[in-house]
Amino acid sequence: MSLPHAILTALLEKPSSGLELARRFDRSIRYFWSATHQQIYRELNKLEETGYITAREEPETLQGQKKTYEVLPAGRTALAHWVGAGQNPRPIRDVMLLRMRAAAVVGIDGIEPELRRHLEVHRRQLDEYLDIEARDFADHSTDEQRLRHLVLRAGIGLEEFWTEWLTEAITAVREIQEADTAVRRQPAG
Repeated sequence: MSLPHAILTALLEKPSSGLELARRFDRSIRYFWSATHQQIYRELNKLEETGYITAREEPETLQGQKKTYEVLPAGRTALAHWVGAGQNPRPIRDVMLLRMRAAAVVGIDGIEPELRRHLEVHRRQLDEYLDIEARDFADHSTDEQRLRHLVLRAGIGLEEFWTEWLTEAITAVREIQEADTAVRRQPAG
């Protein structure tokens, strides 16, 4: 249900063609809401049919006909209503948490490399978010910048959580492996 709201938000920030919008999703919006180009184009059509956006034909270029999408008053109203609507937080649903739970039952063999791989992915994402923060958020002079920075800070906080948790999980797995090895080395007695 939130993809149309992500699109309305992006178009209110800057009217765009479908391709420009898809590129903006790829560059920034994907950090908190991902969508394929096909999903974006399908949703643009639905939003236009609903009367929330309109497509303005641009002069034809060598690349062909281009439409620029803009939000209509009904779309702005719908988005404003959605912003204030109640919704419960989503529960965490992460495959690594399920794998750790399964490892508690079947054993930890083979899980450490995957924990390390996930840790590296989250470290890279954290570094990318911190680079974006340093590059784009030195100035909080507008309310809009302050709110956008809060979205980025949420991403940073989540990546910090995952890097800390994965580091702790790797340590626990190692300690369990070391304890198991020590037990196996003890003479039968």
